[in-house]
Amino acid sequence: MALDLSYKETIERLFERTGSRIAPGLERTEQLLDALGDPHRRYPSFHVAGTNGKGSTVATLDALLRFGGRRVARYTSPHLVDFRERIAINGEIISEEALLALLRRIEPLAESIDATFFEITTAAALAYFAESGVDVAVVETGLGGALDSTNVLDPVVATVTNISLDHTEFLGKTLQSIADEKGGIFKFGKPAVIAEPRLDIAKRLAQKAADRGATPISVVRSDWRAWSVSLAGGMTSFTAATPLGRTRLSTPLIGEHQVRNTMAALATIHAAGPEYAIKKEDINRALSSVTLPGRFQRVHNWIFDVAHNAAGARALAETLAARPSAPPVTVVLGVLKDKDWEGIIDELAPVTSRFIITQPLSAPPNRAWDPLLAAAHANACKVPVDLDPDFRIAMERAQNLPGTKVVCGSFHTVGDAMRILGIDPTASATRPKHD
Repeated sequence: MALDLSYKETIERLFERTGSRIAPGLERTEQLLDALGDPHRRYPSFHVAGTNGKGSTVATLDALLRFGGRRVARYTSPHLVDFRERIAINGEIISEEALLALLRRIEPLAESIDATFFEITTAAALAYFAESGVDVAVVETGLGGALDSTNVLDPVVATVTNISLDHTEFLGKTLQSIADEKGGIFKFGKPAVIAEPRLDIAKRLAQKAADRGATPISVVRSDWRAWSVSLAGGMTSFTAATPLGRTRLSTPLIGEHQVRNTMAALATIHAAGPEYAIKKEDINRALSSVTLPGRFQRVHNWIFDVAHNAAGARALAETLAARPSAPPVTVVLGVLKDKDWEGIIDELAPVTSRFIITQPLSAPPNRAWDPLLAAAHANACKVPVDLDPDFRIAMERAQNLPGTKVVCGSFHTVGDAMRILGIDPTASATRPKHD
């Protein structure tokens, strides 16, 4: 990259050069990190994989670790509005200047070894954390586990949230094969935490952890139990039986599925040992600071949720049913073509008054779905449908409708909607330009 390129031009060039190419393997990431002095070995890390729930578990881990006064780095993907959301320390995203300087340092080698977009981003994030003197990093896999760029880590604890059918063209077409790939983050002699709720898949993950020499192995469904879930007052509350004893807990993340994600994070902290322990009486105070945009995030009469597969849509539908919103409920839906968009529509149809089917502005052209086919499927589900392929027209239509508007189907869809409404996902309080 030429040194006179602006930040915006540099990011655009990075996206253009790498596109959406995925090249599984750790070799190129290791080469980049070696050239940077192996920054990922200069601080402890926690590693989280899974089909759904990664972001929520990472956000909860971040809050629990920061409660102890630590300087905590967080690496996640994808972003909603600003690329820099992926790389943050104590909730503050990387500056344009710092990111630009890192990309300029990395780019010559990246070009020579044909590193992918995600490999470059991962190397930049891990280097930034080391050079910023963080105490610990919480890192989310991008895709998969064993061959994901982030698997260069030797973490304090490796956690797998759950397994669903997604990215089957890369990870395999069965839950078992996907579990094997995601379980590849478990490390010899290090604790493994498994939050998968289905017994057979949890056993598969536990066997994978054992095969890789991970120890101890904690299965949340058996070691950490929860009941009496309540979704009220802007919180998800539940009673939990934990190794620390029974307690009533609350998280700002909304939805019954967030109970499992919260328990996964708590189990991860517990598995990390005394250095990271948090007292039972302090857990709720720590959880109160959890923030994660785009997960049943309500801003006035809008709800934003990045659910992008059938399992995620099911969790969203269950949350909508459990927390009735002002009717009618209109769903603005934009999905990438390689996702199970039929399954997403099937899950949302029972709780939806109307679909607005559209095409997210930022969707990669090669992954753009066919809104006409989607609208036909929604019609077959006996739900009224408006077909507005132009995303701005779709949003304008939704803004003029009464009731509750739910934007979902993809990070692209939610991010594009937030841009149009003037919502900053990194701000502690957000307000759209139009209610």
